[in-house]
Amino acid sequence: MKFVLTNDDGYDAAGLAALRAVVEPWGGELWMVAPLEPQSYMGHRVTTMDEISVEQTGPREYRVGGTPADCARIALRCLVPDADWLFSGINHGGNLGVDVYISGTVAAAREAALLGCPGIAISHYRARGREFDWPLAQRRLAPVLRSLIDTKRPTADYWNINLPQPPEGAPEPELQHCVLDRRPLDVRFRRGEAGYVYAGTYQGRPFEPDTDVAHCFAGRITLTSLHL
Repeated sequence: MKFVLTNDDGYDAAGLAALRAVVEPWGGELWMVAPLEPQSYMGHRVTTMDEISVEQTGPREYRVGGTPADCARIALRCLVPDADWLFSGINHGGNLGVDVYISGTVAAAREAALLGCPGIAISHYRARGREFDWPLAQRRLAPVLRSLIDTKRPTADYWNINLPQPPEGAPEPELQHCVLDRRPLDVRFRRGEAGYVYAGTYQGRPFEPDTDVAHCFAGRITLTSLHL
């Protein structure tokens, strides 16, 4: 089985290394095709007018001077067209609800689905004042990701996984299948010298009950099936 790993935080991000640590023990062929620089909030932007630089940094490892969607395109059309899965993440922050429309992490998984390869986006919500525990994230992600791989093919076009960050000492988070929250983010601005500066807070966003935002904020691993 052939796996493509990418992200939107850049090829040297800790979350990408954590994702690799999850997938490597499964065997198969692992390809790393990730952006040269961070591409957060890039959405589904693609490059069509300029040359996209691609540098090989090791066996089946490439860094790409483009967006996450560019990485998915180059991986699946140029480097490993017979890939079985594309995984994007682990993003340094949540991608919940309407985040899927602006997230580069999710865009890479969506581009894979457009090209006929099942894609899974993985993100890690971050509570205020907390640091990521990547080994713990790996242990929590592995069985969820493996359960999807062990199916012949996902029923959705692509999937969105979010790991929570419950308080220390809380029970181990359960997996929750759920729908996207369609409420807008906390969109507020303050007046700057020449215009407006975004002043919303991610943790303070409004949410509907029984959606991915509500469940992740409550300390559950969320799994959402998405369609093109």
